Amino acid sequence: MKTNLGVVAGIALVLTTSAALAADQPAWAYAIAPAPPATAAPAAKAPAPPPDTSAKHLPGSTLEFTRTQISDGFGPADWYPGDHPKMPDIVAHGKRPDVRACSLCHYPNGKGRPENAGVAGLPVSYFIQQMNDFRSDSRKSSEPRKTNTGVMITIAKGMSEDEIKAAAEYFGSMKWTPWIKVVETSSVPKTRIAGGMYLTLEGNEKEPLGQRIIETPVDAEGTEVLRNPRSGFIAYVPVGSVKKGEALVTKGGGKTTQCSLCHGADLKGLGPVPGIAGRSPSYLVRQLYDMQQGARKGVWTELMKPVVAGLTADDMLNIAAYTSGRTP
Repeated sequence: MKTNLGVVAGIALVLTTSAALAADQPAWAYAIAPAPPATAAPAAKAPAPPPDTSAKHLPGSTLEFTRTQISDGFGPADWYPGDHPKMPDIVAHGKRPDVRACSLCHYPNGKGRPENAGVAGLPVSYFIQQMNDFRSDSRKSSEPRKTNTGVMITIAKGMSEDEIKAAAEYFGSMKWTPWIKVVETSSVPKTRIAGGMYLTLEGNEKEPLGQRIIETPVDAEGTEVLRNPRSGFIAYVPVGSVKKGEALVTKGGGKTTQCSLCHGADLKGLGPVPGIAGRSPSYLVRQLYDMQQGARKGVWTELMKPVVAGLTADDMLNIAAYTSGRTP
């Protein structure tokens, strides 16, 4: 039997390229704390502190909540009821046992945090399609340790079509407004990873940024502990990444398709296609990489496959640095 050396070489090139892309995972975008060395001795368990039952407050709110109430999966704190329309019950309270309130992770205003998605202002049809993709197991994470993606799949499967539609219409009724400040820098405050977020440490110690984006709350305690829906984020990006990203986004840079063809000239969305201006760079890069690796599938993903096929992790970083700094 004759062997077609050209075909073999082509297959080898595809496999080599795929392996290189898989090894090129933008780990920073997933914000997962590294596992301790296998040789490390187990850390001694400190006694659990007594529960904090004190009343918490936020500026501009007349309400008060305990930490337990703030993080209640079936009725989390709503600090500023006047900031948003009346929430559907599925958004405000979820549905026991598996459907947590949407407002817990995505906030009542739909702004969300880097470990999840900002859902305010998404087209209703797009929102519904993504929920259906979760339900059909078409949308997963390429990083198995990104456990909240699995939680989202469980939530989507536990919701009825009417509940999904109600959530989509609620979040779609609110515009996406500035939430993230992009800062080009070569060094960043030292951080710790907690709950899929980078939280700045006390003190003024810094470390090199390298080829990462560190997206961190303006107010670490206000975000992590109090879940303040008015407190946004800073995205520290490498020096020069915004300009590089602009070339890729606006012209394709010889590697991809210009984003404005589908997402609109201002990147604020076009019809059923979502806006990408001013949104989380961590989230955007995870989605680009997950689509490239085949973990995220679905109707709209098919259109994105050729767009992301040739992108490296650095390309994705640069694209996110540019889009996140655009005015939504």
